[in-house]
Amino acid sequence: MSPTPAQGASAGEELSTEVVVVRHGETAWNASRIVQGQMDPELNEAGRQQAVVVARRLSREAKPAAVYSSDLKRAAETAEIIAKACGVSNVVLNEALRERHMGYLQGLKWDDAVAKSPDSFRGFDIFKITEGSDPDSRNQELPGGGESLNQLNERCVSYLNKIAQEHIGERVVVVSHGATILELCRHTDPPDSSIRRHIPNTSLNVFRVSGVTGQWSLERCGDVSHLKGNGFLENSFGGDGASA
Repeated sequence: MSPTPAQGASAGEELSTEVVVVRHGETAWNASRIVQGQMDPELNEAGRQQAVVVARRLSREAKPAAVYSSDLKRAAETAEIIAKACGVSNVVLNEALRERHMGYLQGLKWDDAVAKSPDSFRGFDIFKITEGSDPDSRNQELPGGGESLNQLNERCVSYLNKIAQEHIGERVVVVSHGATILELCRHTDPPDSSIRRHIPNTSLNVFRVSGVTGQWSLERCGDVSHLKGNGFLENSFGGDGASA
Protein backbone atom coordinates (compact mmCIF):
# COMPACT_ATOMS: atom_id res chain seq x y z
CA MET A 1 0.00 0.00 0.00
CA SER A 2 1.55 3.30 -1.03
CA PRO A 3 1.54 6.47 1.11
CA THR A 4 -1.81 8.23 0.95
CA PRO A 5 -1.84 11.96 0.14
CA ALA A 6 -2.86 14.25 2.98
CA GLN A 7 -6.32 15.74 2.91
CA GLY A 8 -6.56 18.92 0.90
CA ALA A 9 -4.34 17.54 -1.85
CA SER A 10 -7.08 17.12 -4.45
CA ALA A 11 -7.07 19.05 -7.68
CA GLY A 12 -7.62 22.76 -7.24
CA GLU A 13 -6.91 22.71 -3.51
CA GLU A 14 -3.81 23.84 -1.69
CA LEU A 15 -1.31 21.07 -0.96
CA SER A 16 -0.43 20.56 2.68
CA THR A 17 1.36 18.13 4.96
CA GLU A 18 -0.54 16.25 7.63
CA VAL A 19 1.79 15.76 10.60
CA VAL A 20 0.54 13.36 13.27
CA VAL A 21 2.62 13.95 16.41
CA VAL A 22 2.39 11.15 18.99
CA ARG A 23 3.62 11.35 22.55
CA HIS A 24 5.67 8.31 23.58
CA GLY A 25 4.25 5.50 25.75
CA GLU A 26 4.57 5.40 29.51
CA THR A 27 7.85 4.78 31.36
CA ALA A 28 8.49 3.76 34.97
CA TRP A 29 9.59 7.37 35.53
CA ASN A 30 6.21 8.61 34.26
CA ALA A 31 4.45 6.24 36.63
CA SER A 32 6.62 7.44 39.55
CA ARG A 33 6.31 11.12 38.51
CA ILE A 34 10.03 11.66 38.09
CA VAL A 35 11.32 14.54 35.97
CA GLN A 36 12.71 12.85 32.85
CA GLY A 37 13.82 15.66 30.56
CA GLN A 38 16.56 14.20 28.39
CA MET A 39 17.26 11.27 30.70
CA ASP A 40 16.68 8.04 28.83
CA PRO A 41 14.39 5.48 30.52
CA GLU A 42 12.75 2.93 28.26
CA LEU A 43 9.06 2.10 28.05
CA ASN A 44 7.56 0.04 30.84
CA GLU A 45 5.13 -2.78 30.05
CA ALA A 46 2.12 -0.47 30.18
CA GLY A 47 3.91 1.90 27.79
CA ARG A 48 4.60 -0.89 25.31
CA GLN A 49 0.94 -1.92 25.40
CA GLN A 50 -0.10 1.72 24.87
CA ALA A 51 2.24 1.89 21.87
CA VAL A 52 0.72 -1.28 20.39
CA VAL A 53 -2.80 0.16 20.80
CA VAL A 54 -1.96 3.50 19.16
CA ALA A 55 -0.02 1.70 16.41
CA ARG A 56 -3.07 -0.47 15.68
CA ARG A 57 -5.20 2.67 15.41
CA LEU A 58 -2.76 4.39 13.03
CA SER A 59 -2.47 1.25 10.90
CA ARG A 60 -6.18 1.54 10.12
CA GLU A 61 -5.80 5.09 8.85
CA ALA A 62 -3.96 6.46 5.81
CA LYS A 63 -0.46 5.03 5.57
CA PRO A 64 2.25 7.54 6.55
CA ALA A 65 4.97 8.34 4.05
CA ALA A 66 7.52 8.27 6.89
CA VAL A 67 7.91 7.92 10.65
CA TYR A 68 10.19 10.32 12.55
CA SER A 69 11.13 10.19 16.22
CA SER A 70 13.19 11.60 19.03
CA ASP A 71 16.24 9.41 19.57
CA LEU A 72 15.45 8.90 23.27
CA LYS A 73 14.51 5.27 23.99
CA ARG A 74 10.93 5.87 25.10
CA ALA A 75 10.10 7.68 21.87
CA ALA A 76 12.18 5.52 19.53
CA GLU A 77 10.61 2.30 20.81
CA THR A 78 7.11 3.77 20.43
CA ALA A 79 8.00 4.84 16.89
CA GLU A 80 9.35 1.40 15.94
CA ILE A 81 6.11 -0.24 17.07
CA ILE A 82 4.09 2.28 15.03
CA ALA A 83 6.29 1.93 11.94
CA LYS A 84 6.03 -1.86 11.96
CA ALA A 85 2.23 -1.76 12.28
CA CYS A 86 1.94 0.83 9.48
CA GLY A 87 4.30 -0.95 7.09
CA VAL A 88 6.98 1.77 7.17
CA SER A 89 10.44 0.26 6.73
CA ASN A 90 12.50 2.54 8.96
CA VAL A 91 12.28 5.27 11.60
CA VAL A 92 14.23 8.51 11.20
CA LEU A 93 15.70 9.49 14.59
CA ASN A 94 16.68 13.07 15.38
CA GLU A 95 17.78 14.92 18.53
CA ALA A 96 15.67 17.94 17.56
CA LEU A 97 12.57 16.00 18.67
CA ARG A 98 13.91 15.32 22.19
CA GLU A 99 12.21 16.43 25.39
CA ARG A 100 13.21 19.74 26.99
CA HIS A 101 16.51 19.46 28.85
CA MET A 102 15.61 20.08 32.49
CA GLY A 103 19.14 20.64 33.79
CA TYR A 104 19.82 19.76 37.41
CA LEU A 105 16.15 18.93 37.98
CA GLN A 106 16.31 15.78 35.87
CA GLY A 107 15.92 12.64 37.95
CA LEU A 108 14.11 14.36 40.81
CA LYS A 109 10.58 13.58 41.93
CA TRP A 110 8.28 16.18 40.42
CA ASP A 111 7.19 17.65 43.77
CA ASP A 112 10.81 17.75 44.99
CA ALA A 113 11.90 19.53 41.83
CA VAL A 114 9.20 22.18 42.23
CA ALA A 115 10.18 22.65 45.89
CA LYS A 116 13.87 22.85 44.99
CA SER A 117 13.46 25.42 42.24
CA PRO A 118 9.98 26.95 42.11
CA ASP A 119 11.18 29.81 39.88
CA SER A 120 12.15 27.31 37.20
CA PHE A 121 8.60 26.02 37.01
CA ARG A 122 6.90 29.39 36.83
CA GLY A 123 8.09 29.46 33.24
CA PHE A 124 5.83 26.48 32.56
CA ASP A 125 2.89 28.90 32.84
CA ILE A 126 3.98 30.06 29.39
CA PHE A 127 2.02 27.05 28.10
CA LYS A 128 -0.95 29.03 29.42
CA ILE A 129 0.16 32.65 29.20
CA THR A 130 -1.29 34.45 32.19
CA GLU A 131 -1.85 38.12 32.88
CA GLY A 132 1.25 39.64 34.43
CA SER A 133 3.55 36.77 33.42
CA ASP A 134 7.08 37.76 32.54
CA PRO A 135 7.71 37.29 28.79
CA ASP A 136 11.44 37.08 29.52
CA SER A 137 10.83 33.81 31.39
CA ARG A 138 10.80 32.04 28.03
CA ASN A 139 14.47 32.92 27.68
CA GLN A 140 15.48 31.60 31.10
CA GLU A 141 17.73 28.54 30.83
CA LEU A 142 17.45 25.96 33.59
CA PRO A 143 20.62 25.53 35.71
CA GLY A 144 22.79 22.52 34.96
CA GLY A 145 22.67 22.72 31.18
CA GLY A 146 18.90 23.02 30.86
CA GLU A 147 17.05 24.69 28.01
CA SER A 148 14.86 27.74 27.91
CA LEU A 149 11.40 27.41 26.39
CA ASN A 150 12.45 29.54 23.45
CA GLN A 151 15.41 27.22 22.77
CA LEU A 152 13.08 24.23 22.89
CA ASN A 153 10.62 25.97 20.57
CA GLU A 154 13.29 26.90 18.04
CA ARG A 155 14.69 23.40 17.66
CA CYS A 156 11.42 21.47 17.51
CA VAL A 157 9.48 23.93 15.32
CA SER A 158 12.40 24.29 12.89
CA TYR A 159 12.70 20.53 12.48
CA LEU A 160 8.98 20.00 12.03
CA ASN A 161 8.96 22.70 9.34
CA LYS A 162 11.73 20.78 7.57
CA ILE A 163 9.73 17.55 7.77
CA ALA A 164 6.62 19.28 6.43
CA GLN A 165 8.46 20.74 3.44
CA GLU A 166 9.89 17.33 2.55
CA HIS A 167 6.45 15.69 2.58
CA ILE A 168 4.07 18.17 0.95
CA GLY A 169 0.87 16.36 0.01
CA GLU A 170 1.63 13.45 2.33
CA ARG A 171 0.98 12.23 5.86
CA VAL A 172 3.81 11.64 8.32
CA VAL A 173 3.98 10.39 11.91
CA VAL A 174 6.33 12.01 14.43
CA VAL A 175 6.94 10.60 17.93
CA SER A 176 8.07 13.07 20.57
CA HIS A 177 7.58 14.24 24.18
CA GLY A 178 5.20 16.24 26.35
CA ALA A 179 6.90 19.64 26.52
CA THR A 180 8.00 19.44 22.91
CA ILE A 181 4.45 18.76 21.73
CA LEU A 182 3.11 21.59 23.87
CA GLU A 183 5.54 23.96 22.15
CA LEU A 184 4.44 22.69 18.74
CA CYS A 185 0.82 23.34 19.75
CA ARG A 186 1.71 26.79 21.03
CA HIS A 187 3.18 27.62 17.61
CA THR A 188 -0.35 27.46 16.18
CA ASP A 189 -1.88 29.78 18.80
CA PRO A 190 -2.69 33.47 18.37
CA PRO A 191 -0.25 35.85 20.13
CA ASP A 192 -0.80 36.20 23.89
CA SER A 193 -3.43 33.46 23.89
CA SER A 194 -4.29 31.53 27.05
CA ILE A 195 -4.73 27.93 25.99
CA ARG A 196 -3.80 25.09 28.30
CA ARG A 197 -3.58 21.56 26.91
CA HIS A 198 -3.30 18.01 28.20
CA ILE A 199 -0.93 15.71 26.27
CA PRO A 200 -1.29 12.13 27.62
CA ASN A 201 1.02 9.26 26.73
CA THR A 202 0.41 8.04 23.14
CA SER A 203 -1.99 10.91 22.45
CA LEU A 204 -2.43 11.99 18.82
CA ASN A 205 -1.84 15.65 18.01
CA VAL A 206 -2.58 16.42 14.38
CA PHE A 207 -1.12 19.44 12.58
CA ARG A 208 -1.60 20.61 9.01
CA VAL A 209 1.17 22.66 7.43
CA SER A 210 0.47 24.58 4.23
CA GLY A 211 2.79 23.73 1.37
CA VAL A 212 2.31 27.27 0.00
CA THR A 213 2.45 29.59 3.02
CA GLY A 214 4.02 27.26 5.59
CA GLN A 215 1.23 28.23 8.02
CA TRP A 216 0.39 25.69 10.72
CA SER A 217 -3.04 24.70 12.00
CA LEU A 218 -3.84 22.35 14.88
CA GLU A 219 -6.65 19.97 13.93
CA ARG A 220 -6.64 17.63 16.93
CA CYS A 221 -4.91 17.67 20.32
CA GLY A 222 -4.48 15.12 23.12
CA ASP A 223 -6.60 12.48 21.38
CA VAL A 224 -6.43 9.22 23.35
CA SER A 225 -9.71 7.68 22.24
CA HIS A 226 -7.75 4.53 21.34
CA LEU A 227 -6.93 4.01 25.03
CA LYS A 228 -10.54 4.08 26.22
CA GLY A 229 -11.70 0.65 27.24
CA ASN A 230 -8.13 -0.68 27.26
CA GLY A 231 -7.38 0.05 30.91
CA PHE A 232 -4.56 2.47 30.09
CA LEU A 233 -6.24 5.86 30.15
CA GLU A 234 -5.95 6.46 33.87
CA ASN A 235 -2.19 5.93 33.64
CA SER A 236 -1.51 8.02 30.54
CA PHE A 237 0.00 11.03 32.27
CA GLY A 238 -0.28 14.45 30.70
CA GLY A 239 2.70 16.44 29.41
CA ASP A 240 3.76 18.87 32.08
CA GLY A 241 6.97 20.17 30.61
CA ALA A 242 9.21 17.27 31.56
CA SER A 243 7.23 14.15 30.57
CA ALA A 244 6.63 13.55 34.27
